[in-house]
Amino acid sequence: MNSPAQSANASEPAIARWLFVSAALAFLMVVVGGVTRLTHSGLSIAEWQPLIGALPPLSDADWQQLFAKYRETPEFRLVNFDMDLAGFKDIFWWEYFHRLLGRLIGIVYALPFAWFLLNRRLDRSLAWKLGGVLVLGALQGAMGWYMVKSGLVDNPRVSHFRLTAHLGLALAIIAAELWIAFGLLAPRRAGPLAPAARHALALSALVFLMCLTGGFVAGLRAGYAYNSFPLMNGHLVPPEIMMLDPWWSNFLYNMATVQFVHRAIAWLLIVLIPAFWWFAPRVMPSGRSRLATHVLLAVLALQVALGIATLLLVVPTVLAAAHQGGAVLLLAAALWAAHEHATEPA
Repeated sequence: MNSPAQSANASEPAIARWLFVSAALAFLMVVVGGVTRLTHSGLSIAEWQPLIGALPPLSDADWQQLFAKYRETPEFRLVNFDMDLAGFKDIFWWEYFHRLLGRLIGIVYALPFAWFLLNRRLDRSLAWKLGGVLVLGALQGAMGWYMVKSGLVDNPRVSHFRLTAHLGLALAIIAAELWIAFGLLAPRRAGPLAPAARHALALSALVFLMCLTGGFVAGLRAGYAYNSFPLMNGHLVPPEIMMLDPWWSNFLYNMATVQFVHRAIAWLLIVLIPAFWWFAPRVMPSGRSRLATHVLLAVLALQVALGIATLLLVVPTVLAAAHQGGAVLLLAAALWAAHEHATEPA
């Protein structure tokens, strides 16, 4: 009979596969959330019903009841006052599927976690890590409703601070799931991290920061301004960048500043990631770390192309959603590169 430690070790590949599936579903959630925002569907469901809300409208009476609640929202009164029931159905389904996917993600994560835990397939350290991810998932659901509530009061727009927090929690969940899964499949060597691994982790942090600034760009709808590249309406630094007082409020509320910061971090990554790609394989020449570094560079090129196209074409839904998904892929690629280099000796 296997000991609990042996059972835990034997289950590590299965746990890693489960985490990859959970991360993939969370990635899909980010993309669907982007489409929900871009189609202005996020405020179509004006209440949070974790259990009853899992069922879609099944009759005309159900639709009429939901539409009546939507007509009481600021978005209907101030923006969609001429919307009929057919128009409401168009925006309803995106928000419904977004919430339904969130419930599915919770089930896909919580049930296997409980099974692994009850069957003693997790050592203490791993159990705490996975439990922490579960807590993040619960916070994410609460943050989602907290974000929606900000658009149901007076201004029919959700708070860009809450939107960015919602995105940041999703990215933190994906990052944690991937990092734990990578560690289960290929534990990093003991001792200090190799320099290439530290550099890749710094790049991962920078990508995460760029994603957060992207949340500000989305929340303030700054992508609809300065639709030129590489200059911003003919300026390297737009003159409106510090027009608000006090000065620090520009980084929170000024569309020009927010988009400029987002671009500046992107330019920094355009320099740093190719430099990492050039130097890292020369000091860490193993096949897996080289492959991860190549993938990181390729995903960066794709993400930059999507960002420029989204900007120049004034935020079409398909490209903008792909750009949001590309940000997650770039973060995942940076984390993979960091972990592969972390398996090398320092």
